[in-house]
Amino acid sequence: MLSESDGKILVKLARETIENFFKNHKPLIQETEFRQNRGVFVSIHTYPDHKLRGCIGYPEPILSLGEAVQKASLSSAFHDPRFPPLSEKELKRVVFEVSVLTKPELIKVKKPKEYLRKIKIGKDGLIIEHGFQKGLLLPQVPLQFKPVWDVETFLQHTCLKAGLFFDAWLDPETKIYKFQAQIFKEKKPYGEIIQT
Repeated sequence: MLSESDGKILVKLARETIENFFKNHKPLIQETEFRQNRGVFVSIHTYPDHKLRGCIGYPEPILSLGEAVQKASLSSAFHDPRFPPLSEKELKRVVFEVSVLTKPELIKVKKPKEYLRKIKIGKDGLIIEHGFQKGLLLPQVPLQFKPVWDVETFLQHTCLKAGLFFDAWLDPETKIYKFQAQIFKEKKPYGEIIQT
């Protein structure tokens, strides 16, 4: 479990990584105190309308947390295929969010309908895998919609994110994993950093 001050450092690190890229015209990965391997996602949202501007990360703990935050920041800012690369002038109009993940855990069920009881909205993120196709949605995603998604809608959208049919979660061959996240974010650009 990370402290709130750890979370503040990580969000500042995400922003500084992008600022350093613009200053040096190349990625610069620095050594940090966060050496434990953790899964992490960095999300960038426009401010004040909070529209997604980039979100990429590492579901599995394959890198040290410090390195993962920096690499995910660069990927979110410049390599999310859904958006053009972030420009330097946009830095004043975006907020950074860092989600530090627990290790994904396979949800075991006898029948697919049991998933509906084993997933908690607002607490669990999902990874859906079928063959070579895989999709992930963070725990905060269902809460960003009005009305808030129910578990079935969350499963359907995670299937779509994986490039599968929306009801692929009902296929016994589909594997579904859940994970939790500690989420830290800026309230406004360069502003106060909070844990949500």
